[in-house]
This record gives sequence, structure tokens and C-alpha cells, in this order.
Amino acid sequence: MDESQPQTSPPYQPLIRGERVFLRPAEKSDVPTFVRWFADAEMSGFLGMRAPMSEAMEEQWFARMVENQGKEHFHFVMCRLDTSQPIGTISLFKVDEVNGAGGVGISIGEKSLWGQGFGTDAMNALLDFGFGQLRLERIWLDVYDFNTRAKRSYEKSGFVVEGVQRHANYRAGKFHDVLLMAILRDDWAAQTRKRSWDY
Repeated sequence: MDESQPQTSPPYQPLIRGERVFLRPAEKSDVPTFVRWFADAEMSGFLGMRAPMSEAMEEQWFARMVENQGKEHFHFVMCRLDTSQPIGTISLFKVDEVNGAGGVGISIGEKSLWGQGFGTDAMNALLDFGFGQLRLERIWLDVYDFNTRAKRSYEKSGFVVEGVQRHANYRAGKFHDVLLMAILRDDWAAQTRKRSWDY
């Protein structure tokens, strides 16, 4: 991203948006930004990454992602509505049309924006997409026990802990539990917040 260039809000009405962010497909030009985000040790630790990722490796991932987009996987770049700045990624994966389920993964790459509600806003927009457009019944995620900030954010969006995988993650010389969280369509439907299509 060229910081010297002025950034403006998108010149179109985004299909998937929240109050402060919108979700767009990833472009090849995003790859260097992804590499910068995931090179950070704290950031990559929350994602379970164990080794650095190169731009060449990320380009291979990008090619696979483009091929699978809209099938069992929907990957989006999270952008601020006021500036269009990319600030993270969010995806719906392992979409199971038979059982009406899908997993979600999210990361805020710009660490200066952690704890400001952008992740919760993006998650709400993705839930609107999954439940309101794809007609899913259940959306699930995994979160490490040490990532308390993320767990609180997921709870704000309506996720509840369904179970615990004890010592399922090994990181920095220690085993950690992995919490299994999910939200059902009825839980989402009962929420009184604005939907992505109401903005």
C-alpha cells in the first residue's frame, strides 16, 4: 500500500459491509501486504503459523484461493469504509451445503487497529453473508485459549463455546487448549443490529 496516496471511501456501494468496514475479494496486489502482516511474530502466533511466509509462497496460496473462491471457500480483504485501507482478512471456509455449515477465520493485520471494534464489525458482516445470503445453519470457529481478546470479540457477535480440545495446540514450548465456538442461524436472527444490506 502506498501511504503517500490519499485514500478515499469506495466509489461504489459494497455488497458486504458493516458499520465501519467492507469486505472485498483479494487481489494479487494485496500479496505484499499479506506478507508484511503475517511476518509479525505476535500476529502469526494467533494464526498458528510456525514459520515465516515469503511473497512467492503467498502468491501460490493466492492462486489456490482464487481457484476455490465461491466454491467451498470465500476469502475477503477487510477494508475501512472511510479510507478503503486494507486492515485484515476474513474468510468462510469448508462450506458444507449439505449440512449448512462453514468455518470462519479472521485476522486484523494492522496491529495499531487492534481492540477498536473493526474485527467484530467485519465478523457481523460475514455472518450476514453466511446466514443471510448462503442460508447456512451453523458457523463455527476455533480460538486458542490465550487469545482472550479474540474470544471476547466473537462473543460480541453471538458465538458461544461448544467445547474444548485440551492441549491441542503447541506453541512456544507449551501446550494450549483450543476452544470450539459456534453461532446458529436462530442466534443470528434474534440479533437486533442492522444487517449488511440495511446500510
